[in-house]
Amino acid sequence: MASPPSNQQQQATPPANNMNTEGDLVPSWFLSFSAAMVPFCAFCYGHSRGVTTRVVERVVKSPVGVYGLFALPFLTLGMEKSIYDTVQAWQGINPNFRPADRGGFPSGGAELPSFSLIPVRNIARKLTQSSAIESKDNSR
Repeated sequence: MASPPSNQQQQATPPANNMNTEGDLVPSWFLSFSAAMVPFCAFCYGHSRGVTTRVVERVVKSPVGVYGLFALPFLTLGMEKSIYDTVQAWQGINPNFRPADRGGFPSGGAELPSFSLIPVRNIARKLTQSSAIESKDNSR
């Protein structure tokens, strides 16, 4: 008979279904992947339809003129940070918190204000509520 696996072997083995331990239906890597790919695919589609050219022409013909092109990188970086912070909040990670083992470039986003469109999801409350429901069912 084979011996049971040691603690090190158990910790190194990923879950069989590759899902979150919080009971979510969607793996956390898929949320991050989608948050990066959906806007990128929308940009590629718009670029193929000539949207990029129209945006540049409209900015150049605006009252600020060619100098308005200098604002485009800041606007697009703000949009990227908004998507990143929103996905982090959706996963229950506070985008304003910097772990002790990280710092410096490129991990300086926690020092900037959060552009999240939703509040940080409280996973602890979610787990507490589900365990309260289970304990209520078990008491019957």
